[in-house]
Amino acid sequence: MEILVKALIALVAVLHLYFLYLEMFAWTTRGPKVFKTIPADQFASTKTMAGNQGLYNGFLAAGLIWSLLIKNPGWQQNVSLFFLACVAIAGIYGAITVSRRIFFIQAAPALAAIVLSLYIGGR
Repeated sequence: MEILVKALIALVAVLHLYFLYLEMFAWTTRGPKVFKTIPADQFASTKTMAGNQGLYNGFLAAGLIWSLLIKNPGWQQNVSLFFLACVAIAGIYGAITVSRRIFFIQAAPALAAIVLSLYIGGR
């Protein structure tokens, strides 16, 4: 079961590394294909803003990766729960303000990892 928690944390980290890449390096090329609700002519003018968002996603990924490298089980759980909660809150906010799809892409995997981590940690 612990392997499943770590796999979910790694999945959330990889997703956020992809978001970093998309928002920082591929916003004007790949972005219009992914974010179809944004008019194509707005990608160039929002490139700097998207890069900033990508940087934040990178910080979330870094925190989650760091949590996987911590040897102390208590600290590992605390750090991973903090970063997973940040991801879940951002995903819920995005789902409310932008698109419900964001909940399933971003918040749901983080929430699943949180629930599983608390279940295992509570044993």
